[in-house]
Amino acid sequence: MKILLFGKNGQIGWELQRSLAPLGEIVALDRHSTELCGDLANLAGISATVHQVRPDVIINAAAYTAVDKAESDVATAYAVNAEAPGVLAEAASAVGAWLVHYSTDYVFDGSGSKPWAESDPTGPLNVYGQTKLEGEQRIAARCATHLILRTSWVYSARGGNFAKTMLRLGRERDRLSVIDDQFGAPTGADLLADLTAHMVRSALPGSAGDLAGIYHAAAAGETSWHGYARFVVDFASKSGVDLKASPSTMDPVPTTAFPTPATRPHNSRLNTAKLQASFDLQLPAWQQGVARMLAEII
Repeated sequence: MKILLFGKNGQIGWELQRSLAPLGEIVALDRHSTELCGDLANLAGISATVHQVRPDVIINAAAYTAVDKAESDVATAYAVNAEAPGVLAEAASAVGAWLVHYSTDYVFDGSGSKPWAESDPTGPLNVYGQTKLEGEQRIAARCATHLILRTSWVYSARGGNFAKTMLRLGRERDRLSVIDDQFGAPTGADLLADLTAHMVRSALPGSAGDLAGIYHAAAAGETSWHGYARFVVDFASKSGVDLKASPSTMDPVPTTAFPTPATRPHNSRLNTAKLQASFDLQLPAWQQGVARMLAEII
């Protein structure tokens, strides 16, 4: 099996290089790659790359993820998140490849408290969500053999993340204010990479695309950003990290306490029943992955 990976140095892309290694040859690119084009803003270039490599699977782990910046940089967000996936889908169909793509809970309007199912009506609140939704739609229209994984609150031990920010602030301040009216499940990039490898291996033998479609992929359970922060600080304190803040000095505040250019959804819960049933998988509790990540970075 030959796998063409875009976004090799992102959170998910970095983990994919590990999880996909046993499946076959990986051609891993980022936007700075020179011999082959890995820059999703270069639509002709990425199409040419697919036709030159002729992979069995294309995995697009690259995206424009600066949610607030997207509100003013609409053209770039649209090119990378909407146009590029469509181009990859056309090229994948032309060479007979599967296309794996990552999307987001931001395609929904964040209302209610029920976990979103794949079939629920979409209604993005911001430019990022709008462009990601159009990317999904272009893929579905242009490549029958696709796997789209919608996820949320992604983190990894590599690079910056919410937990590292809380630990830094917890060392500097006695009290912290953290949003408590947005709900989701912190989901590790390593978990998403492992799920992807399993899904690819399961889907490819069914070349007719029996398993193709959109799947919600997130760790089990739910919490708020406030609950997430309390878990991080509690774990770190019990692990011997010297912090000024404690779980009891973390104040819950509404989203309105931290205004941002892009509107955030209040409900980022995802129903993962379809993924678990289709691929015979069990998703671990979010606390398990976060604890493992914290043990690595502390």
